[in-house]
Order: sequence, then structure tokens, then C-alpha cells
Amino acid sequence: MDRFGFIHEKLDIKILILFILRRLPGVVDRETLGELCQCDNGIGYFDYSDCLSELTENGNVIETPEGYQITEKGARNADAVESSLPYSVRTKALKLIAPVEERMRRAAMITAEHSVTEDGCTVHLAMADGKGKIIDLSFLCAGEEQAAEIEKRFRRSAEEYYQRIAQMFTSEV
Repeated sequence: MDRFGFIHEKLDIKILILFILRRLPGVVDRETLGELCQCDNGIGYFDYSDCLSELTENGNVIETPEGYQITEKGARNADAVESSLPYSVRTKALKLIAPVEERMRRAAMITAEHSVTEDGCTVHLAMADGKGKIIDLSFLCAGEEQAAEIEKRFRRSAEEYYQRIAQMFTSEV
């Protein structure tokens, strides 16, 4: 079966995987990485899986329970060879990476977790701006179900909650 696209060789697939991982700020799940690697129609799933396994085995990529991340060795290797990827593939990959990278950066700046103690369930919420925390809030709630709902809402709209809280403290009553 003929495949379309510029990338067909395993070495090129490995370079593409490293190219993508090098630009992401943290761990990416297998499904998202696979979708990003489909920027070139010449890559088959089994070739992609084999290449990812080989990159993990030789220490260029780390596999965690959450997904995959490039190692220092992988970043050095990617830096040396990624210019061999066709320009059109790099450009398309960068366009696909941008929204994923933004989501990952935002998620890394938001903390929402809870702990259960003998006093009850405490929710801890925090948000950073890249330089430091801009809000850090802990409070007691009714239970784990409520805590989980608060965490979910804070992760989804942390910036809005921050603005509301700031407005409450700065506006006249």
C-alpha cells in the first residue's frame, strides 16, 4: 500500500517524535503524542509505536504512568538532527503543537488538590503566573465529593476565580 507524506523511514519518525517532545513543556500522554505525529500522512501506527519503544529503550524518551517526556540525551540528539525533517512537516507539527503546549503550560501553573484529615477535608487551590504564585488558598469543605467538584471548577476557570476574589477585596461594599 502506498503511503502519502514525506516521512516513511523509521529514523525520520524517531526524529519527528523527538522534535515534538522537545517542544512540549512536560509529560504528554501516548494518544496526544500519536495524534501530533500524524502531521505527516506517511506514518503508520505500528511504525510509530515501534519507534517510540526504541526511543524509550535507548534513553531518548522517558515513559511515566502519565505519558512520555524527552530526556536530556533525547533533546541533544533532536537538536543535532531535527533540521533534516522536511520544512513542511516541521511547520505543520508546530501548528499542531501550539495549542497542546498552551494547555500544558496552563495546567502546570494551576494546583487543585485536597487532603482528608481528622478535622475534615481541606482543599488547596493555587495559581502561578510563571514567576510565582498569584493566589494560594486553602479551606475546609464538606467532604471529598465537594472537594473534587471545587478542584474541577478551579482547574477549568482559575483565572476567573482569581479576578472575582481580587474584585471582592478591592471593591466598596
